[in-house]
Amino acid sequence: MHIEFRHLRTIQAIHKAGGLARAADLLHITQSALSHQIKGLEDQAGVELFVRRSKPLKLSPAGLRLLKLAEQVLPQIEALQDEFSGLRDGSTGRMHIAIECHACFEWLFPVLEQFRKSWGDVDVDIRPGLAFDALPALLKEEVDLVVSSDPEDLAGVEFVELFDYAPVFVASSAHPLAQKPYVDAADFRGETLITYPVERSRLDVFSQLLIPAKVEPAGIRQVELTAVILLLVASNRGVSVLPDWVVREVKYSSDYVTRPLTEKGITRRLYAAVRRDDLDKPFMQNLLKLAGEEARKLQAV
Repeated sequence: MHIEFRHLRTIQAIHKAGGLARAADLLHITQSALSHQIKGLEDQAGVELFVRRSKPLKLSPAGLRLLKLAEQVLPQIEALQDEFSGLRDGSTGRMHIAIECHACFEWLFPVLEQFRKSWGDVDVDIRPGLAFDALPALLKEEVDLVVSSDPEDLAGVEFVELFDYAPVFVASSAHPLAQKPYVDAADFRGETLITYPVERSRLDVFSQLLIPAKVEPAGIRQVELTAVILLLVASNRGVSVLPDWVVREVKYSSDYVTRPLTEKGITRRLYAAVRRDDLDKPFMQNLLKLAGEEARKLQAV
């Protein structure tokens, strides 16, 4: 038996209308065409789908079974059509984000809070890109955007500039290094360095300063939360290096100081890696716009 969506819509329309003439109007076809369609369907089924000579026209037990199928299937088809329509016009989709910048969770959450208000039909998820290879996952379409400070030349991937930031040295105001105008790699030799639980190559203090200078801190303490890092630093339990915008967000700064790394300072740039095919999607453009706006707020603090 070959059942088409139009057959299900026909059964539904006749049940609703209670007669062929009104059902034909609902379906925008002639009554003759509707009668022919019903006969063809009954011939296929080998049973009558309607109780003849009933007013209003009623479905037979077989017709009611087909109506039940129509009520199950047609709403799903309509929902799928709406979803495809949303994908075409860019109002729905998926935004799975991988973050290679540990501190960026605190920057990104306000961005996503604004984003969801305009794009409620976009499925949003965040995955710590530090736990897996984020850029290969982007190429495999396992994620849709990667926040990274290390752009690469990848076919089909665009690295969109988000904002520049400076990794800064953070220490207790009572620490001896607080008296210096800036710190060099050698200053870390006798210090306990408090970092996020991230491999060294992904930390600015190592990749931009300590590894090139071949300097090893006296000790390393890994801490998950920025607030806890600052608490330990203020208590003179160690020193840290954090993005300048993270430190600017802290309201109470009298217990610690920040200093540039090296006399000239170090500047890094944060990027959003996106597949070029997704770059023009309206919700992707909006997320990148919101990200830039939030970054400017942070830097204005």
